[in-house]
Amino acid sequence: MPDKAEAALSSIETSSRQAVLELHRLLGFLRRADQTDDLAPHPDLAQLSDLVAQAGQGALSVTLSVEGEPRPLPPTLEVSAYRVVQEALTNARKHSGGTTATVRVAYQPTMLEIEVLDDGEGRAGRPLPNAGGHGLIGMRERVTLHGGHLRTGPRPQGGFAVHATFPLNGQGT
Repeated sequence: MPDKAEAALSSIETSSRQAVLELHRLLGFLRRADQTDDLAPHPDLAQLSDLVAQAGQGALSVTLSVEGEPRPLPPTLEVSAYRVVQEALTNARKHSGGTTATVRVAYQPTMLEIEVLDDGEGRAGRPLPNAGGHGLIGMRERVTLHGGHLRTGPRPQGGFAVHATFPLNGQGT
């Protein structure tokens, strides 16, 4: 009986992931003219250095480190990982009050690991009144879509941490 339940849950999970991807594509067609076009080329991890340079143009100094050998990954995973970094840096810039942030990307044999740390007040986890953002929720949804895990929260020494892992399931190896 547990085998049947596991098979049913696996089927539900697969169907749910496909439905989310299809809904995302559909929403791309419904965007307003002033919003980005989902049919345009999507960002990938090769563009992180540009993102980090752009994020570091203001009061926040940002550094990037890449561990392991970068390799092609499924396009949806590349976009999701890039967007997690983008949102984490946006939160650091807007909410943390910090002066430095570090982005670490680690290509491991079975996992892609993303970590963004800042030295701010650790407020990035608490939305500002009337901020209306859904950044942490969006990050969690992107990571979960790929079967990964997301941890966010204040750091004991101060600042805020975003840590995401994406299982590779043998992809890109």
